[in-house]
Amino acid sequence: MAKRNNDNQPIEDILKEFVKTNNLQSGLDKVNVREAWTNLMGNGVNNYTTAIELKHETLYVQLSSSVLREELSYGNEKIVKMLNEAIGKDVVKKLVLR
Repeated sequence: MAKRNNDNQPIEDILKEFVKTNNLQSGLDKVNVREAWTNLMGNGVNNYTTAIELKHETLYVQLSSSVLREELSYGNEKIVKMLNEAIGKDVVKKLVLR
């Protein structure tokens, strides 16, 4: 049985506690990063994105276009910054385009 701190606790706090207690944050971060990539990059890039994986603060993105991979590599740091801003915290430290 879960402990009850306060009957008037906001739902946001209850959810945060649940996530922390059950070690779900890394899973949520992975979903949030994938969603942020999709929203930020738009259809042009998403059509060539074949896989997105977050491992230990490194985001691995598989692209089916070498030209696009080259193009995006120039904005690597900016993309990392935009992703973290979209998520609201520093989840991604490094971006690897494959």
